[in-house]
Amino acid sequence: MNVRVLFLALLLLASPLLQVARCQVDAEDHSSIVDDVVGEHSDSGAEEDDQDLDNINLTSAPGVETVSVFPKNSAKVVPAGEETELLVALKNDGKSNVGVMGIRASVHLPYDHKLLVQNLTMMRYNNASIPTSVQATFPYIFAVSQYLQPGAFDLVGYIIYDVEGKPYQSVFYNGTIEVVESGGLLSGESVFLITLGIALLLLLGLWAYSQVQRLTKKTKKVSKVEVGTRSTDASLDEWLEGTHLAKTLSGKSKSKKN
Repeated sequence: MNVRVLFLALLLLASPLLQVARCQVDAEDHSSIVDDVVGEHSDSGAEEDDQDLDNINLTSAPGVETVSVFPKNSAKVVPAGEETELLVALKNDGKSNVGVMGIRASVHLPYDHKLLVQNLTMMRYNNASIPTSVQATFPYIFAVSQYLQPGAFDLVGYIIYDVEGKPYQSVFYNGTIEVVESGGLLSGESVFLITLGIALLLLLGLWAYSQVQRLTKKTKKVSKVEVGTRSTDASLDEWLEGTHLAKTLSGKSKSKKN
């Protein structure tokens, strides 16, 4: 029985690791279609950038400020496998026009951003021009993997733009999102944990029942010993019958009755 409990506990501990592994595989498959998605959001007559915007490491330009908001989703809840909208606003307080090239984001484990969970879809906006002292808002629609385990993750989003032909990028969001399972009130993990809890309670009940049965058997054995003691006392009375001690005890017994 102890072996079964240990096996169930190990299965519970291994479940999150299996979920993360599946998610990482899905992230690798998803990254291979990033270029196709970028092409879908580009105009047919636009010039293609020679640089891969998903891999370059840029700094932010002076005079450019960004802010983002999850519309009608202040709790930042992201259903796995479903599209989520994020609005990105860029304000140009610089001296030159800003051309927005695209938006990209990625999901990381909250305790270490070096551990990448998933690269999200990149959207390109073909150098949408923002004049000085003007603010523009861009929608960013993304979807995390349907295999991603429900829980808290960190989302890091970048908006990529150029100023006078030089590329820059600014972080518009770097915070926590709550990934939930799509549809239903209970996630698969919750159902598994509830089932595991019921199984553990049943095992505990069986163990308690076996202990009670064992104690009951011990009590019966003690009772048999007591019966044997009574028969020994009866034999002793029979042996003393007819002696002076037996008559004395008999006399005392009769006097008590009177």
